Amino acid sequence: MVVTGAAGGLGRALALRFAAAGARVVALDRDDAVLQGLTFPEGTQALRLACDVSNEADCVRAMAEARRAFGGIDVLINNAGITHRSAFAATRTEVIRRVMEVNYFGALHCTHAALEDIVARRGMVIAVSSIAGFAPLVARTGYAASKHALHGFFDSLRTEVEPLGVKVLLVCPSFIQTGIEKNALAGDGGPARHAQSIVGSRSTPEAMAEKIFAAAQAERRLLLPDRVSRLSWWVSRLAPRLYERLMVKKLGKEMSEGRE
Repeated sequence: MVVTGAAGGLGRALALRFAAAGARVVALDRDDAVLQGLTFPEGTQALRLACDVSNEADCVRAMAEARRAFGGIDVLINNAGITHRSAFAATRTEVIRRVMEVNYFGALHCTHAALEDIVARRGMVIAVSSIAGFAPLVARTGYAASKHALHGFFDSLRTEVEPLGVKVLLVCPSFIQTGIEKNALAGDGGPARHAQSIVGSRSTPEAMAEKIFAAAQAERRLLLPDRVSRLSWWVSRLAPRLYERLMVKKLGKEMSEGRE
């Protein structure tokens, strides 16, 4: 199996959870120095490869190396991602383009490069999305756009590959204790300096990885892994204006702070 964004956070936890189940793991991350420090359980067959998922050639090369090392790819987890926290009016368009390049095109590049193997092995593609993949999120227009795009892409891809025996799982957590927010971009492309607003509590990467592993075993199509994600799913569908008001009330200060 291949997991992107594996140097830390959820990607690291996923790599270790699948390894604990006996998987041969190919861990990808653009931060090669940190990635090489990823320690697997004794006996795990693992490969650590530097890969910038926004670069299609990098993804093709990484999948080719995975194929040479282990004979093929049966599971791909598209986990790598970045975010921004800034009002759209105060956000440079290149910031949103960068978020799209990693979150959406990164998943597209990796999936395209691995798909022939996954089809041949009747495997699975997992995409780590977010509540922002199905509902609006204030001060994160680019992030929400990238996650909405994942849903359109993978829900459509499922209609093409499910008849061939391939499963597609979309995961939509709320807030996780990862580095994505510490590395969030501000509207000018620099680091976001204001504190993140959240709803509920943050899940640990290990607890989230366990839920994703179980969902993969059950061949689920959609995972809403926590209370906030499940409530958001239903309220955003049944009462969308109420959802928007509640969400903006909880997270709206990101708008003013994002203009600083």
